[in-house]
Amino acid sequence: MSDERGISIESGETVELPKVVSSRTIYQGKIVSMRVDEVTLPRGGTAVREVVDHPGAVVIAALDDADQIYLVSQYRHAIARHLVELPAGGLEPDEEPLAAAKRELREEVGLEAGEWVLLGSYFSSPGFANERLYAFLARDLVSADGEPDEDEDLTVVRYALTDLLEHLDQIQDAKTLAALCLLAANLKLLPTGKVKGL
Repeated sequence: MSDERGISIESGETVELPKVVSSRTIYQGKIVSMRVDEVTLPRGGTAVREVVDHPGAVVIAALDDADQIYLVSQYRHAIARHLVELPAGGLEPDEEPLAAAKRELREEVGLEAGEWVLLGSYFSSPGFANERLYAFLARDLVSADGEPDEDEDLTVVRYALTDLLEHLDQIQDAKTLAALCLLAANLKLLPTGKVKGL
């Protein structure tokens, strides 16, 4: 395993990363683009890699004073069904992740938060996409005017955090699962079920 600099995490040795021999964009969409790269292989030769370029996104675990967490139910056309997910959204050009998280929480759930904590970041599907997600915990919540995007049809739902963490098998959205796992790793649950802060 290696990090972005090509250093092996296990041994600390420098490993050679594949070089891009050629690259061409075959699709440019509103949110993503797709390119086909020819890359060198460690043992010689080349291979073709299809890459979905994505600007990145944020996902927000908004937790109120009663330890209820906010989620949204929305239709996902790629799988032709509704999913329950944490509020999330893509980064605008040159937008900082925290600014995007604040915008998405306000637009999708109608909330603002007085406390923000970055829980971590991760790649959604690095086998073919470069999308990096930034997961935030939002607390000290107050109501705000929400304005979902015109093409979004969202229903806001709330669940007790302890109940949700006990039923992760019912969550089908990968970004939500990853963010909830980061949240669980950063929060300590008291025997009463009340959440103790970070």
